Amino acid sequence: MVRVAGVRWSVEECFQAAKRQVGLDHYQVRHWTSWHRHITLAMLALAFLTALAADANPTRPADPLHPARSHDPITLSVPEIRHLLAAVFVPPAFTAARLLHWSTWRRRHQAAARRSHYQRRSVDEPAG
Repeated sequence: MVRVAGVRWSVEECFQAAKRQVGLDHYQVRHWTSWHRHITLAMLALAFLTALAADANPTRPADPLHPARSHDPITLSVPEIRHLLAAVFVPPAFTAARLLHWSTWRRRHQAAARRSHYQRRSVDEPAG
């Protein structure tokens, strides 16, 4: 039962990611065929973004237990790739160089927040 509950949790997380990233729940259809097409395209889009994220980050950090030591930006995530692709296909008011600079700045900022979070957690945890 515990294993089944754990599997259900991962499925729920996948559905939530699909709703946030590719609009899985943004449909207004009346027929099963239309619903099936929308769901299929949304899941294909999520699979494409996930594959791009996995391909963009092939290496793992040398010390996964202490990510607070790294000053590199966080790896490209599905939301970040979706944002970059949207900016490429919908002409932004920014140049490509400025967009990439912003993306790097944002990921470095997120990495600094993660480092701070892990450092604070390591201070707050009692020695055991």
